[in-house]
Amino acid sequence: MFTAAIIAILVTMVLALTRAILGPSLYDRILAVNMFGTKTVLGIAVVGFLMGRPDFLDIALIYALMNFIGVIAILRFFEYDPRGTTNHDR
Repeated sequence: MFTAAIIAILVTMVLALTRAILGPSLYDRILAVNMFGTKTVLGIAVVGFLMGRPDFLDIALIYALMNFIGVIAILRFFEYDPRGTTNHDR
């Protein structure tokens, strides 16, 4: 059962990487990187459960918070152009 879960997580991670590389827009790529980070959190949690190490869940939660804050920071960075105007004001 857990082998199937790990295989499914790895397949979706590969699909997320292909979307991040081939994505037509910047926001598709950022969403794919966010999805890859979420699947990494799931992978850490499954491996921690299989190894009998519940402290891996703490590591997974910290990684999830870093992933969320990083994606928000990147989106904020690309929201404004160098002149300080927003992209949606054009």
